[in-house]
Amino acid sequence: MAEIIPEDVKKDLEKACTLHQRASSDYKKCMEFNKLMSDLLGRLEDADCYRTADRVMTILLDCNPREGAHCDKATMIGEKMKKFEKS
Repeated sequence: MAEIIPEDVKKDLEKACTLHQRASSDYKKCMEFNKLMSDLLGRLEDADCYRTADRVMTILLDCNPREGAHCDKATMIGEKMKKFEKS
């Protein structure tokens, strides 16, 4: 059975996808992305969308913002984010 993701959560997932495209070389955008994804994780769990929440958790495990450093996993996380755009 497909998960029914609330519309406001879908919009924020789309925002996160766009944000990540700009975040890999901008620490403030990276932190904004990380915080948005953390918020989305809780909202997805509250909506009983556990499969999508697991996907967000996997991204958060790889997302480790560091000031003054380029993200080593930006490409990998970007590929995972593209899957949200397709669904």
